[in-house]
Amino acid sequence: MAVIIKTPEEIQKIREGGKILAQILEKLSREVVVGMTTYEIDNRAAELVRASGGTAAFLGYTPHGVKTAYPASICVSINDEVVHGIPDKNRVINTGDIVSLDLGLKYKNMFTDHAVTIAVGPVSKTGRELIDTCRESLLLGIEEIKPGARVGDIGNAVQAFVEKRKFGIVRGLAGHGVGRAIHEDPYVPNYGRKGTGEYLRPGMVIAIEPMITLGNPDVVFLDDEYTVVTTDGSKSAHFEHTVLITETGYEILTLP
Repeated sequence: MAVIIKTPEEIQKIREGGKILAQILEKLSREVVVGMTTYEIDNRAAELVRASGGTAAFLGYTPHGVKTAYPASICVSINDEVVHGIPDKNRVINTGDIVSLDLGLKYKNMFTDHAVTIAVGPVSKTGRELIDTCRESLLLGIEEIKPGARVGDIGNAVQAFVEKRKFGIVRGLAGHGVGRAIHEDPYVPNYGRKGTGEYLRPGMVIAIEPMITLGNPDVVFLDDEYTVVTTDGSKSAHFEHTVLITETGYEILTLP
């Protein structure tokens, strides 16, 4: 698969969808409370997506190499679950949980992808630092985007900041191109060397999504084929923005 340069018409549709997606996730984040199940979060996400005029990009999506389609509208990952947690009627949000919400939206036949991590109730100082570091690393990675920049510049900025703060960088998962499909080229890792990887060209749209841990960065897939957890049980955080590469730099498309 080759990197896809979007047309001005496609970019406008992605821009509209990105803003809607950001508003949905912002609203949903405020509604998550102790005692809520991840199944209830999924139902609410589906309701908000329907009201927006879009469709949930993950629902029914089957990634390469996976046997079954994803069964929900949103991924809800708690504590040691790094990404792709499947909503469940029996999974309850507890005080102090670190919860990642990852939602993809198809709007006017174009795709955007966005994720945030929230603390539900009081969390430890290190838990708060984990969330803040992940959020800030995403913004630092995005700031590397400029004429002549490459994918490795993004990953290097994320890695340098996260490892300086003594957190772990998950390596088996990465960001990606997005737009005509939910997952496109290029592969956008959260580590690497400056001056390496795909050149970032105007009209490209990519999803940048750092995933970091309090402990060992190694992860494993559960038997459900989707949920990714830390091997040592340490807590994790995940943030993601859909970003347009412009002639002069970048435009974050998943802002409310």
